[in-house]
Amino acid sequence: QVQLVESGGGLVQPGGSLRLSCAASGSISGTDAMAWYRQAPGKQRELVAHITLSSSTDYADSVKGRFTISRDDARNTVYLQMNSLKPEDTAVYYCNRGTSWNRTYYPYPSWGQGTQVTVSS
Repeated sequence: QVQLVESGGGLVQPGGSLRLSCAASGSISGTDAMAWYRQAPGKQRELVAHITLSSSTDYADSVKGRFTISRDDARNTVYLQMNSLKPEDTAVYYCNRGTSWNRTYYPYPSWGQGTQVTVSS
């Protein structure tokens, strides 16, 4: 089973940027889709963005125009570039492997430990 390890989180001021990385222990080149989720305290985990094998992308309305998901299959890594960060982006961010059909993402039931993103002045 492919293990996922997220990194790149931290404390950033509002308006700042961070780039998250998700390193897979095995090949993701045959994986249909990859995604980033986040979970804020007291809230359910939500889908932030996903990217298909053909690099089509889809984003939650709350992050459109600010976040960019990308994948480097040669490095077995998925990235999330986050710009213009807001306090409401504060959460633990998780990556996930899954499938995508008709722009709907279906996660596999395997998660990494996540990486904390805190946006605060």
